[in-house]
Amino acid sequence: MRYTRTFFTTIIALSGVFVLAQGQTPQQTEPPRQQSEVMVKIGGPPGLPPKLAVPDFIALTNDAETVAAAKTMGEVLWDDLNFEREFYLISRDTYRTIPAALSIDNVPLSQWKELGADGVIIGTVRKAPAGVAVQIRLIEVASGRSAFAKEYSGSLTNPRLYSHTASDEIHQQQRALRGVARTKLAFASDRDGERMMGPVGGRNISNIWISDYDGANQKRVTVTRSLDITPMWSPDGKAIAYTSYRTGFQDVLVSYIYEGRLTNPTGGNAEKQNFLPAWSPDGSKLAFTSNRDGNSEIYVINRDGSGLRRLTNHPMIDVTPTWSPTGNQIAFTSDRTGTPQIWMMNADGSELRKITNDTRCDRPTWSVPPNNEIAYAAQTGAGYDIKVYDVASGTTRTITDGIGSNESPAFSPNGRHIAFTSTRAGKEQIFVIDRDGKNLRQITRTGMNRYPNWSQ
Repeated sequence: MRYTRTFFTTIIALSGVFVLAQGQTPQQTEPPRQQSEVMVKIGGPPGLPPKLAVPDFIALTNDAETVAAAKTMGEVLWDDLNFEREFYLISRDTYRTIPAALSIDNVPLSQWKELGADGVIIGTVRKAPAGVAVQIRLIEVASGRSAFAKEYSGSLTNPRLYSHTASDEIHQQQRALRGVARTKLAFASDRDGERMMGPVGGRNISNIWISDYDGANQKRVTVTRSLDITPMWSPDGKAIAYTSYRTGFQDVLVSYIYEGRLTNPTGGNAEKQNFLPAWSPDGSKLAFTSNRDGNSEIYVINRDGSGLRRLTNHPMIDVTPTWSPTGNQIAFTSDRTGTPQIWMMNADGSELRKITNDTRCDRPTWSVPPNNEIAYAAQTGAGYDIKVYDVASGTTRTITDGIGSNESPAFSPNGRHIAFTSTRAGKEQIFVIDRDGKNLRQITRTGMNRYPNWSQ
């Protein structure tokens, strides 16, 4: 059985006997760095973003590993900076007419100026006794002054991390923007092609995977012949809560992925099934859906399994909770007025109100300030599209274009991007799009991948 369409229509249909084994992924830390004084901020023409060039980094040692890492770092940093659309990134295929800099202090600025660059980022990579040293400098082309200068040190296990770190720091320092280059995506994937065993017969399994924000470094987190779905990152990025069928019924598990530790805060059984967890903004609580009182309702529980509270009480189904950034409200899906629509309530269950009037809706996800918005999937014809509801104005806009079926949206931690599942490429895959509907990117390509969630 495929668990497609909105989760609202599938949570009751899935059953079976499964086994889960805890998986681990290595923890990645940003490289240590030395601060340098910021002297200038790069500007562009009036009303236009600054134009930046990011050539290949300079390999100061000529071994193959350093040379490859230098090329990767330049390419990844270009992509990272381009992702947020705060700068105009000059195409790298125009750089070939400009001689490569021999050092970070000897850059042909006059030729970069002729190319139209307001700033150029020069990086160097050299082997060091304890690994590698990376220098990155953003230079104002007109004056030659440094706008950003850092040195990082560490290993070459993941050269992309140096670029991700520099991109986030450049965005913060130059544009007062929190970048997402070091964030992660979690999602459910059936790519391993294993089959379930036992009386339920053959059925595709699904495990939890994580990747960099751009789809690189995809790693399996859970190892189970079961359905592990709907992952949700904890706010501190150290754990993932998800729905699992490891014991034959759906329950909420929390995997501390860098410790190899697994907890079960909701403590369900065949009569008390729990699913669709959502962390509170401070990480102290989980909202989730449970049928423990005979009907699918929204509950809240403390992270350690104490303090269980029921928030909704209606004979129809209430599912897919999501917290507001302040933790004072929860949005969810309910069919209490006929068809599934998005509802809001206070975090104590009071003051319920319906906010959508589409044919069918599901999977709300709340953005962060300054954009107080809720993205959700809405039926539009035979499939679904991603829509965004503005809480302050009560207006709604459609983000996706009607190609394929587009579901399970998840905001990036800066609120500027949305990850979602789409069939536009055939099988269900993870895509990312900007909140204005521009810059669609495909993240996964192997197997079927669903239910994305973005780390903080």
